[in-house]
Amino acid sequence: MLKQILSRLPRKSLKNDSSESVRQDSASPNSSSRSSGGPGPVTSGTRSNGPKRTSSAVFPASVVAGIEPLVPFKDVPSAERMNLFVSKVSLCCVTFDFTEPTNNSMEKDFKKHTLLELVDFVSSGSMRFSEPAILAMCRMCAVNLFRVFPPNYLFHLGGNGGEDDEEPVFDPAWPHLQIVYELLLKFITSSCLDAKVAKKYIDHSFMLRLLDLLDSEDPRERDCLKTILHRAYGKFMVHRPFIRKSISNVFYRFVFETERHNGIAELLEIYGSIISGFAVPLKEEHKIFLWRVLIPLHKPKSLGVYFQQLSYCVTQFIEKEPKLASTVIKGLLKFWPITNSQKEVMFLAEIEEILESINMVEFQKIMAPLFWRLGCCINSYHFQVAERTLFLWNNDQIVNLIAHNRQVIMPIIIPALEKNAYGHWNQAVLNLTHNVRKMFADMDELLFMSCHARFKEEEANQSMVAEKRKQAWVLLENVASLQPVTGKTAVLVTPLATTIAC
Repeated sequence: MLKQILSRLPRKSLKNDSSESVRQDSASPNSSSRSSGGPGPVTSGTRSNGPKRTSSAVFPASVVAGIEPLVPFKDVPSAERMNLFVSKVSLCCVTFDFTEPTNNSMEKDFKKHTLLELVDFVSSGSMRFSEPAILAMCRMCAVNLFRVFPPNYLFHLGGNGGEDDEEPVFDPAWPHLQIVYELLLKFITSSCLDAKVAKKYIDHSFMLRLLDLLDSEDPRERDCLKTILHRAYGKFMVHRPFIRKSISNVFYRFVFETERHNGIAELLEIYGSIISGFAVPLKEEHKIFLWRVLIPLHKPKSLGVYFQQLSYCVTQFIEKEPKLASTVIKGLLKFWPITNSQKEVMFLAEIEEILESINMVEFQKIMAPLFWRLGCCINSYHFQVAERTLFLWNNDQIVNLIAHNRQVIMPIIIPALEKNAYGHWNQAVLNLTHNVRKMFADMDELLFMSCHARFKEEEANQSMVAEKRKQAWVLLENVASLQPVTGKTAVLVTPLATTIAC
């Protein structure tokens, strides 16, 4: 089979194998076969002085003089291996339509074999990559990977705030794309790649196209891209500010415009590793990212999809600079989900994680508004919200913070506990409420009794006010019923129950 393919390949020679010749080849591709999921057909090739052959529509000719791309690396001298690498990479610029598995099956298998051969060569790290090799590699990755997703790849995260009800769409070309991604990862992480030379080709445009691919609905592709982007961030220091800014722009567009993106969790995972490398004290740029990006990311209803990664990023910031804890809690209170119980449980989990590492000074800045909100959660009719809030008192660090500031916290929380104790419908919440009441009583009995007495007094006052309001309405109804009906004067309509009784 290889002999047949070899006989069909056009033979040509180029006198110049410099970077300029590769650039010319990259700038004028001849399209002949369908790109998988891409905007159009792409096939690489160059002009030849010989007769035109039909095989050039399937495989491109070698771009390096005298190098046959089908020859294994082990069969050529070391001095010629980089030229052979360029030839093989250029051969892989042909793309196929994978929606039809039976079409071009022989050519697809041959290209897969060539890609695997390239992966082994790059992994071996036998020689440094030349500039034409870097350019050819970037061009091949662009041809195979960079594509516009069809409309059905984009979905709106809805329902219960996740992808549970959505079946992800798997790209039929993935077995082929996976090898290209593996090759790109090996190439970027290779010690034989000079970052100073490669940055001209793996540039801002290249990085931006990689970020765009994270909107793929195929989780396998997003996972590969996550690793590649993380390695590229570490390799190309000159691109780091641009990568951070580009990721921020994706987040801005997601939060404030579309609320549609498949790769938010992966982007947050990348940024989590970036945050861990920040130097302290943190730059103002990074603090602005926390306040303007990470905190508003708690707002979308699809929070459950990426909550774990988001919480990790926020925690990393607080570990770097503990005084940011009060800023984060203020932001969470600002975006607190009043009508979404599932998100409320997530917020409570994050609050607990922050309180475990907060210092006393920062805690005292936010304890009054925080515990007012926790009091509302204790009285929630959704038992999971009330139960998760009361579980905070099982944390020794939080109990210690409360004990040192009980003069402020107990007057806020005791009324909520008393309301629960009198009439919450869930038995588990009732039991937890009694346990927390007992804990407060043991902590400071005099203060507890004072708060309890104040609660009783306020309840009595509220009952008195309610009774006066009820009597005032009765009096108004009686007065209105005695007034004669004249003209267009409003008539007091007797309640239905009273009419039936009469």
